[in-house]
Amino acid sequence: MGKFVKSVDHFFEFCKENEVKFIDFRYTDINGGWHSLSYNAKAIEKDAFEYGIPFDASSTGGWQPIDKSDMILKPEAESAFLDPFTADITAVVFCDVFDIYKGQMYEKCPRSIAKKAMAYVKESGIGDVAYFGPENEFFVFDNVKIIDQPNCAMFEVDTEEGVWNDARDFADSYNTGHRPRTKGGYLATQPIDSMVDLRAEMVQVLEQVGLETFVVHHEVAQGQGEIGVKFGTLVEAADNVQIYKYVVKMVAHLNGKTATFMPKPLYGDNGSGMHVHQSVWKDGKNLFYGKGNYANLSDFARWYIGGILHHARSVAAFTNPSTNSYKRLIPGFEAPSILTYSSQNRSASVRIPYGSGEKSVRAEIRFPDSTANPYLAFSAMLMAGLDGVKNKFEPVGPMDENLFKLHLDEIRERGIEQLPHTLRGSLEALIRDNEYLKPIMSDLFIDAFQHYKFETQVWPYEARPTAYEFKTCYSC
Repeated sequence: MGKFVKSVDHFFEFCKENEVKFIDFRYTDINGGWHSLSYNAKAIEKDAFEYGIPFDASSTGGWQPIDKSDMILKPEAESAFLDPFTADITAVVFCDVFDIYKGQMYEKCPRSIAKKAMAYVKESGIGDVAYFGPENEFFVFDNVKIIDQPNCAMFEVDTEEGVWNDARDFADSYNTGHRPRTKGGYLATQPIDSMVDLRAEMVQVLEQVGLETFVVHHEVAQGQGEIGVKFGTLVEAADNVQIYKYVVKMVAHLNGKTATFMPKPLYGDNGSGMHVHQSVWKDGKNLFYGKGNYANLSDFARWYIGGILHHARSVAAFTNPSTNSYKRLIPGFEAPSILTYSSQNRSASVRIPYGSGEKSVRAEIRFPDSTANPYLAFSAMLMAGLDGVKNKFEPVGPMDENLFKLHLDEIRERGIEQLPHTLRGSLEALIRDNEYLKPIMSDLFIDAFQHYKFETQVWPYEARPTAYEFKTCYSC
């Protein structure tokens, strides 16, 4: 992310130069949702950056009980940027959360956990810095309807690109007939791609707030797109995901559309992932580079991949933390769940991009999605990878064939593990396998996280009948 502010003093100069009227302090909850607390700019002085800003943490899901609700937001001046969507000029500032009862950074604050992960890389002596480059795919719809009642449950999404609109009469337009079709939208051009100008506007706004973009294109599914954002350190990359999602949703909203990062909104079409490229560096050198080896991977990189695959079933609790996540992770939709690695092969859970040289060799972890809290997902993958280096875990592979064609028996015969098929499975794996996370995540946090996900995702999901169940069971 481009830096507009260099220090606390500079922040106030920045506000004065830009005639800022409001300062919006933002923090991230367990789910990855952004929360904001705005102040009149005149009311904020320098000591707010030293002593913090009080807020009620009991109103944030999975955090504090009401009898111990007071917490402190600790703003980071260097993270500031101007909100491009407010009528009055507003400066947005990222915050961490401080626990006044324990006198330490709050152990349930995702951004604070991510900072502990960054510090661990150095303190362990393994490396100096870890870089992350997420690829967040998204859908843009024209309309969405949701009903969730005891006697009725339904959803309906619509996009002019949908094949279901082939015979539709549009009230204020006409039916062009140009559509990407199911699984047919990858790199489509106009008029099949109806979102060229919308994505271009998203790119312009992203650049305006300091994110460096590169590739921009229509994705495979109907109504699906992607905008590439430059990699950064762990916390920078996670901050960028928060800004990216905010901008994409707001630009769509202001254009009379609705954007979602939901992994699988359309049955039978590709879902949206968050492929995450990552590498670890020390003394200015990429520890993933091993000249002449398979895909130029060093032993370090191979063990790092081995660690992620070894712990993948519990890592998935953070990288794929919604029940909808696992509707994407099925064969045939470019969403790998088979725990092996390969060069170029997109059916493997970990891919080594083609032509990677000394500075660019990296591992692309392909199973995460954007329901993930980026701070927690990146941190969990990093810790799993470093545990792999520590214990020299050898990954299964490389496997350069189309793994989606393998039958379940073949996968078992080859001794290849798979990701869990449900969020429940991932959470139960996390309960069993979490020692590798202990340097950055407390027992209190891990327990709170899995309980919160069971209460807000798993149990409500398992209790609800679906339309398909009526279709298959009603006449029993």
